[in-house]
Order: sequence, then C-alpha cells, then structure tokens
Amino acid sequence: MTYARAGVNVSQVRKSHVALARRLESTFKTRRGKVGHPVFPIGHYAGLVGLNDGRVLSLHTDSVGTKVIIAQMMRKYDTIGIDCVAMCANDLICTGTEPVSFLDYLAMVRHDRRIVEEIAIGLVEGAKQSGMAIVGGETAIVPDLLSNDAGLDLVGMGAGIGREKDLVLGDEIRNGDALLGVASSGIHSNGLTLARKTLLRKHKLREHVRELGRSVGQELLEPTRIYVKPVLEAIRKLEVHGLAHITGGAFAKLDRIMEQARLGASIEQLPPTPGIFRIIQREGRISDREMYRTFNMGVGFVLVCPESQVGALTRIFKRYGHKTLRLGTVQKTQGVWIRGERIE
Repeated sequence: MTYARAGVNVSQVRKSHVALARRLESTFKTRRGKVGHPVFPIGHYAGLVGLNDGRVLSLHTDSVGTKVIIAQMMRKYDTIGIDCVAMCANDLICTGTEPVSFLDYLAMVRHDRRIVEEIAIGLVEGAKQSGMAIVGGETAIVPDLLSNDAGLDLVGMGAGIGREKDLVLGDEIRNGDALLGVASSGIHSNGLTLARKTLLRKHKLREHVRELGRSVGQELLEPTRIYVKPVLEAIRKLEVHGLAHITGGAFAKLDRIMEQARLGASIEQLPPTPGIFRIIQREGRISDREMYRTFNMGVGFVLVCPESQVGALTRIFKRYGHKTLRLGTVQKTQGVWIRGERIE
C-alpha cells in the first residue's frame, strides 16, 4: 500500500504547487508601494507580507482534510476544530512570527446545529492553546457540492505578526547544526486517507485495539498537538536557525527549510514508533520510506539549532509538557536522509 494508491500522489501535488506558485507570484507586481510587498517567495510554510514599519504579516490557510470523515463515522466533532487551528498555527510559527488571529470556513451538506456547536468547542480550545483570536468565519450550506448526507469540510486561515529582522526562514542554517524533534500526539491531521483505507480493511472504528489501548477511531481523532507557546519562547530566548512542522509530506518537509541554506538533513535516530504507525505499516505492508514520506512517525515538529542550544531548548519544551529527541545533524549533502536513505 502507498499514499498514491490510496488516492494522494504527493509527488504530483508538489509539481502542481511549483507551477501554481510561478503563476501566482506574478501578482506580486499588482501591489505597489512598501506596504504589502512580499518578503519571501511562495513555498515556505506561510506567506509573508512586509508592512511599512519593519513588521511582517504572515498568512496561512489549511484544512482538517479527511480526518473529518473519521469524525463523521464516529459522530464526534468536538476535537477537529483543534486540528483546524493547529494546521494553521503550527505552520505560521515556522516563519518565526506569532499567530494572532484566525478565521474558519465550514461547508455542510445541510445545517446541523449540534455539529456546528461541537466543532466550535474544538476551535475555541485550539485558539486558547495557540493564543489566537477567532475573529470571524463563514458557514456554507452546499448540498450539491459535498457527496453524502453528513458531509462537511472544515478549513481555517490564520494570520501572524513579527518583525522582518526576527524571521526564521532557514537561510541561517549551518552545516553541523542539530536537528531537535518534538513528540507528536499521534497521527495528527495528515496521511488519514492512507491510514483509513489501510485500517478499515481489518478493523471497525469503534473496535478496541490492545496495542493502542483504545479504539481505532479514538486514536485517529486524537487532536494535533499545538507547539506555538514553547516555540515562541525558544526563538525569543535562544538561537534557532530553522523551524519545521511535520505535516503533509512528513519528513520530506524538512527540505523546505534546508534548501534556503543549500544543505541537507541527516536523521540518525527517531523515537520508538507509536502503535498507530506500527499497525498501519504492518497491515498495509508499507515500506519505511513511504511511512516517513507520509506520516510524522511520532515527531510533530523539528527545530534546527546550534549544538550548544539543544539542552536549553529541551528544558523549555519539557516545561510545556513536550518530549524532545535529538534526531540528527545538518549536513552538506542536500536532501532529507533517514538512516542513510533519501526519502524525497
């Protein structure tokens, strides 16, 4: 089993992203004057717009993806709002900016007040964890657009603010820097298409699985961990050269920041593989390379820093309840390598 066979071809999506970015960057010329000038090309974790006082506005949009299908099947919607906020907030901080505000877009086949209220519970919790204000949104009833009676889609857009001189974009990464991983809370919100199609061939969502200690559905709905507060403290107090949210594309995402310094990432060790990933790999007969290109495998965020900063960073994250692990080192050979194998 592969992500492409499950219906998501990441390589083809990346090619589309490149082509789309080239076309969209032509719009940079439509905004004249200093206010609103683009700070960085399209392709980082967030879009950056320079303001007229040295500050930068960061923008990002993302969705919960097919995790909403699990929520529908479980009839449990009170956590996917956390995922929606997390997908935006965790990407915004990868530029060194502070997430400040959020908008949501909820599309439904038909209005259901109970579902809306449950989703709002998660949105509010995610906003509290990330320090963001939800300032508005949109609810659309689109019966001809979505495919089933309980169908819905949940999308978010986040905005952050920072100073141009304080941005963390990967251009200061140096050969020999350390890669520090921060533990995930499980599958988060990526790779659910592959996970769902693999797991549901043999399991029911409400089936209790001893290896997980709970049902498959409960495991898949575990909310995405939000890393905003410890990351912001880390970049304010310590020297950090790069920040990576391990989401779609998983560890291959590291190349997004490494390419700014024309260097590569060598990962020599990882945390013990969480049970959910062991089951997916075993039952789908999925290769290691495919797993590390699709899932976070227990690492939700990566910081790139000088070796001298690892201890202090570890203490900051521990204070916020996050486990960390030194994953590896920045190297001259470009690309992302896990135990000697290139995963892109």
